[in-house]
Amino acid sequence: MIQNISRPDDRYFRTTSFNIAAFLFTKGFELANIDKLENPHKAHFVFPNSPELTIAVHVFNFAKENSPELKVSARLLFTAIKQLKTALYQDTF
Repeated sequence: MIQNISRPDDRYFRTTSFNIAAFLFTKGFELANIDKLENPHKAHFVFPNSPELTIAVHVFNFAKENSPELKVSARLLFTAIKQLKTALYQDTF
């Protein structure tokens, strides 16, 4: 399921999925912001929208497991997870 929340400003893609955010970050997409929600266990990860980002989200959600477009470096993924968690818990956005 693509978790793009409709807003008047479609310049940004927002997702509450940490996994999608980590995948996009690993793929080199810029994280614009982390919007904290009223629920302390949820946040919106905000990325500038682009056709390439839309394709990457589609690949994440619908590609077969062995799809080359879905594969990322494990080291880069773990680094992305660490950086996203640091940003999320230290209010760096």
